[in-house]
Amino acid sequence: MGQQWTDAVFLHWRIPEPVAAAFMPPGVVPDTFDGAAWVGLIGFRMKGAGLGRGPGIPYFGSFNEINVRLYSREPDGTRGVVFLTLDAGRLAVVLTARTAGIPYVWSQDRFRASNPADPSTGYSVRRFGGGARSDFAVTPAFDDPATDELSVHLTARFGLHTRFRDKTLYVPNTHTPWLLYRAKVTTLEDQLIAAAGIEVAGPPDSVLFSPGVFTRFGRPRALQA
Repeated sequence: MGQQWTDAVFLHWRIPEPVAAAFMPPGVVPDTFDGAAWVGLIGFRMKGAGLGRGPGIPYFGSFNEINVRLYSREPDGTRGVVFLTLDAGRLAVVLTARTAGIPYVWSQDRFRASNPADPSTGYSVRRFGGGARSDFAVTPAFDDPATDELSVHLTARFGLHTRFRDKTLYVPNTHTPWLLYRAKVTTLEDQLIAAAGIEVAGPPDSVLFSPGVFTRFGRPRALQA
């Protein structure tokens, strides 16, 4: 499956490693940096998702996604993402993904585009049924690219770990390096991280923005028991 990810906002907080460990599927451990695990609140616009090398699926292949995620590592060093939740407004996509063990949540969401009067970019989420909400936006500093090791550690993730039918799977993806810029938070009122079972306090420790990348997912493989 290939897809374009655009207008990506990355907010990250340090958390204790044991907190992240409680959410890891069997066979992987938290991937730490600078002595800490990290939880991320990430929003982006998915465009033109489609199977194989074919064209994107109309309507269902383009939507906003807002996810809460942790970072994982296999014994051989393979790094991945563990998604706690992924909010999206396409019910068919949510239901299909959940059958594959990916924890999508059906929500009403909105992308906030920058404009001459307001250079900030961000996302809002309202879960149906009175569930958790989130509003966040950043102003990118396009004259300040982020190439440091932490920024790369939090974004250069070429696969995900998930649990499906009592097996831990690794689903690889490939993409060009993110073009990253440092950013300043202009709006942040989030309940998604707490709803996923993790508490953070204060402003994020890392704030990044990227115009986006094209990515392609490969065939899953099961980790050895």
